[in-house]
Order: sequence, then C-alpha cells, then structure tokens
Amino acid sequence: SNSDLAERVGGGQPMSHSAERQIENLLYRYCELIDAGDFEGLAQLFGHALHTSSSGHTVSGPKEILDYYSNRTRRFPDTGTPKTRHLTTNVIIEVDEVAGQATSRSYFTVLQAVAGTLALQPIVAGRYEDRLERYDSEWRFTERRKFIDLAGDLSEHLIGVPEARR
Repeated sequence: SNSDLAERVGGGQPMSHSAERQIENLLYRYCELIDAGDFEGLAQLFGHALHTSSSGHTVSGPKEILDYYSNRTRRFPDTGTPKTRHLTTNVIIEVDEVAGQATSRSYFTVLQAVAGTLALQPIVAGRYEDRLERYDSEWRFTERRKFIDLAGDLSEHLIGVPEARR
C-alpha cells in the first residue's frame, strides 16, 4: 500500500522492486554492458542461460557466452566499445511468482556511429524472447532468443557474420 511505501522510504529501509521492475532492469543491464564492450559482464548476465542468436546458433555457460560476443561483436581500439547504443522497448513481462519463473518479450533497435566510416543510424532492429527464474531472491536469465526483423549496415558492428558484408 502507499502508506507501507511511505513508511519504508521514510524509515530509510531499502525499497525492493517488483519482479517486473527487477526483470526490466536486467533487460536494460544488457544494453549497458554490450554498449560498454563489457563482454565479461555479459558472460555473467547470461551465465545460467541458453543464448540463441537469430541464425539459431545456441551457446550456454559463461565461457561460451564470452566467446560468442568476443568473436562476433567488434570493439574499437580507441574506446574499447562497439560504438553502439542498444535500445530495448515495447517490454512485456509475465511473472509466475509461485513458480518463480517469468517470460519477457521486447523489441530492440541498435544505433551506431563510427567517425569517418558510418554516420549515426539504426543498424538493426528485432525482438528478444527471454525466460527468467528467481534464484536466491534474485531474477536471472535462463534463456534469450534473438530475432532480427530489420537489418541495415552491420559492417562496423559484427565480425565474420554473412549479413554484415557490405
């Protein structure tokens, strides 16, 4: 209730987020990590998940996840990042509190700009379908499936991927 919320805020106790908010934060954490070029962080984020790319290639476990991003996503030496901004929108989260499981569907759009090579533009758009579980009172990914619906110039973003050819 509102009075309970006010009491927690006023009492200096940490506020706990709803399951939906915790899960939404995980979706946005992915954007932060990939845009920062923190592939080790991605390996931890998806460490308990099956990760399936738009081509149907599935990897699992921190090492396979780290290798997937390291071998596929370009990081530029001057910043150590992919020079992207991943935007996650149209988020729909369904939670089964009793079972401690949830699903999420969302859209993604990736923007990229590389000085002298690629003007700021959307380079790809698609959908994520995620499954999550509550483990030790924290939510974590158990599956991420990626679907590319619209592809633009991926030549500065992806390494060794056929759809990234100019």
